[in-house]
Amino acid sequence: MGAAAIRWTLCAAMLGGCALGPDFHRPAPPSGAGVLHAAPPAAMAADGRTQRFDPRTDVAPDWWKQFHCAALDALVQEGLTNSPGLKAARATLWEAQDNLRAGYGVFFPQIGASLGATRESSVFFLGPNPIRPGPFNLATLQANVTYTPDLFGAERRTVEALGAQVDAQHDALVAARLTLAGNIVNTAIARAGYAAQRDAQRRIVGEQREQRRIALAQVRAGTAPYSSVLAIESQLATSRATLAALDQRLDQTRHLLAQLVGKAPAAFSAPPIALGDLVLPEALPDSLPSSVARHRPDILIAEARLHAASAGIGIATANLFPNLTLGGAAGRDTTAIASILHNGYRFWSLEASLAGSLFAGGTQWYQRKAAIDAYDAALATYDQTVLAGLSQVADTMRALDHDAQALRAQADARATASEALRLVQANFTGGTASYLDLLTADALLQQADLAYLGAVAQRLQDTVALYVALGGGGWDTTSSSAAISR
Repeated sequence: MGAAAIRWTLCAAMLGGCALGPDFHRPAPPSGAGVLHAAPPAAMAADGRTQRFDPRTDVAPDWWKQFHCAALDALVQEGLTNSPGLKAARATLWEAQDNLRAGYGVFFPQIGASLGATRESSVFFLGPNPIRPGPFNLATLQANVTYTPDLFGAERRTVEALGAQVDAQHDALVAARLTLAGNIVNTAIARAGYAAQRDAQRRIVGEQREQRRIALAQVRAGTAPYSSVLAIESQLATSRATLAALDQRLDQTRHLLAQLVGKAPAAFSAPPIALGDLVLPEALPDSLPSSVARHRPDILIAEARLHAASAGIGIATANLFPNLTLGGAAGRDTTAIASILHNGYRFWSLEASLAGSLFAGGTQWYQRKAAIDAYDAALATYDQTVLAGLSQVADTMRALDHDAQALRAQADARATASEALRLVQANFTGGTASYLDLLTADALLQQADLAYLGAVAQRLQDTVALYVALGGGGWDTTSSSAAISR
């Protein structure tokens, strides 16, 4: 390569360090000493368990272990291993990583080689008459080098955008992992709650059948009207319908768990997790708004897309300027391909070209304006995602306080209804209470039992919702590396 070409290459390399367009900076996180408008409650006590928000408590990557249930942990691990949705998210991340690696190739010279053989006949003039030497063979061995210096940073910004896409896909994988774990834990809790309600309903059905037996005996003895039997039969039929609905919900949760862990319903057996097997976490994270913005995967995805939009402005800006291409070729021509490495005519060439658009009807200019508009839209989307994330965290924090209040009330209602039914049964046995009084007390206890168990499950599920809303500890590097390993 000649001295002029070397100078061109060095000059292009120095200019290649300049990239037009804005350099991306992460948006400033939201300020504030807390997510809630007022300080969170100091303690949320109900049913013998007290939850507290503690700023010193972080969300663990395996946050579901805070419920201290081995069967639940095994279920989540099975889902994280077998879920087709998680496998698809992981493969999409690998695709983005490979595209990024492929993009780095633009920074290196492109080297090629070719070997060709032709048979041709030519005509040339050495005087007034043409000379026709006749057909002959021609073999050509050639190597070529081309290099496009990134004068204005278009390629650098393109690779930067590819890197942002990798970040977005990584955070999408973290989000998929978090969503999957949250759905598995929530479904397992719902299933445990339905099973507890079904067991309570079965007890109620058994008691109502006993009441029907007593009523029938009294009718035969002539001490009670047959309308009492009919009233109990109606109550019993309603209870059996409720029992069938609970069995249906149990079947649905089993099928959903099978889907979440990547199995067909026929091949999946749900572990027998009961509400009593789940320990309510008491020390809960109390994260700052800035921490939420830096840890929630949906916010990080929006940030990565904002980064890609920023790089798009640089690409569109660089496209306003011409492109420089450097190249060279060298080789041999010979009439015998077997001797092409030793004989023949040598040739070489060097070239440099500068090409750009002189007039395109404003296309490139408005493409840059469109890139700026896309960045503004991505920034607004990022801000909206942050607000939605903070709102979700605030909702779950307040929900846990309300859950404790509701559970206390349901526990009181259950105890009161149980005591009322005991007194009515005693009065009924003594002949001072009617069947209507007994049925009313029985129905109240049935409602109180189901509502209490529902409140227990809701408190557990809202605790899960808090972990998910805070990002589930998915930013942990060990967890992330394990999630994306090939």
